[in-house]
Amino acid sequence: MPQHRIRRFQHADRLAMQAFARDVPEHDLLFIGRDLRQPRVIAAWLEAIADGWIDGLVAEDDGTLVGTAALVRDPLSWSAHVGEVRLLVAPERRGTGVGRDLLQAVMQIAATRNVEKLIVAMTADQATTRALFETLGFVEEARLSGHVRDGSGQAHDLVVLAYRRV
Repeated sequence: MPQHRIRRFQHADRLAMQAFARDVPEHDLLFIGRDLRQPRVIAAWLEAIADGWIDGLVAEDDGTLVGTAALVRDPLSWSAHVGEVRLLVAPERRGTGVGRDLLQAVMQIAATRNVEKLIVAMTADQATTRALFETLGFVEEARLSGHVRDGSGQAHDLVVLAYRRV
């Protein structure tokens, strides 16, 4: 399997990110809460990175994006000690270590930002992704029935997993 490199998401990556997102099944996009196929979503993401609210990462292989992850924080909120993890890997690269490497990189960033608790939300049917997070210490903290609707209007349960550094 080809090697991947983890690095910070940059403004120059915006078109590559749209292309990456177009090749990901729509249901998988529910995992990150926003539609990365939309230029305005990527623009907002880059703005939040510049403002210090998000740490964005990409995994690339020979210049092609094969995964992305983000640590989302709100340093002005009551929950400034909590960070949300968002993770997305190209279908053909799942099970190759890309997701684990991105998640571990986000966890390292969280430690440097003094984030005490990490959360991740996903639809209940994403068993493989859930297993990845659980192997690194995340546990189910909440389940919200029918909380997410996909593009066809079908409702899905949302599961929230959490990891506490302290």
